[in-house]
Amino acid sequence: MSHELIKKAGKEGRNLLEHEAFFLLKSAGFPVPAVYLARSADEAVKIAEEIGFPVVLKIVSPQIIHKTEAGGVILNLQDSMEVRESYQAIVANARQYNGDAEITGVLVTPMSKPGLEIIVGMVRNPMFGPTVMFGLGGIFVEVFKDIAFRRAPLTKQDAEEMIKETKGYEILKGIRGQSPRDLEGVKEVLVKISELALREEQIKEIDLNPVVVYEEGLQILDARILL
Repeated sequence: MSHELIKKAGKEGRNLLEHEAFFLLKSAGFPVPAVYLARSADEAVKIAEEIGFPVVLKIVSPQIIHKTEAGGVILNLQDSMEVRESYQAIVANARQYNGDAEITGVLVTPMSKPGLEIIVGMVRNPMFGPTVMFGLGGIFVEVFKDIAFRRAPLTKQDAEEMIKETKGYEILKGIRGQSPRDLEGVKEVLVKISELALREEQIKEIDLNPVVVYEEGLQILDARILL
């Protein structure tokens, strides 16, 4: 049975908004940060003060998928004044980028500490069904196309084989004195995305980019779910 958020978005003929995508992922056991939707600058300031600085603000609009291109993301905000000014700037940027865009609000979330970035995704192929994707982020995916694919369902063994197919595996294991990253956590996320895709047949595409991998634990920093 479909999740209520998917039913609602399906009835309205749209994709999941980012805060909805995070709520869906959280309900499925994925490692996600705390996210809050602010509908005014005052509300954004109140949320930021409650969760603690630094924070990130991101535009939430059904019509704006590529938020960075629209000037809809501002990172590392250190105080209430920066949050207030950034909220207003983000909304103005979004309106300039797409005058017809419906602005739902602005996402407020804690600024995460840096780590190794990976990309995890799923595409529903008409012939093969849901196919899970894994790769390291940044230059590895953009330049080297260092990615691996597997058809769902995935076992932990399948997930491990996927990771080992990429050049990024050596970096995850720990290279040149760097500490190894949470490989078990990466495998769990790949298995979970496979399970979610099989359970929620209305999902056409999932794009989790970036997912930051630490020595212990992971965190999904950006989530896009298309129906």
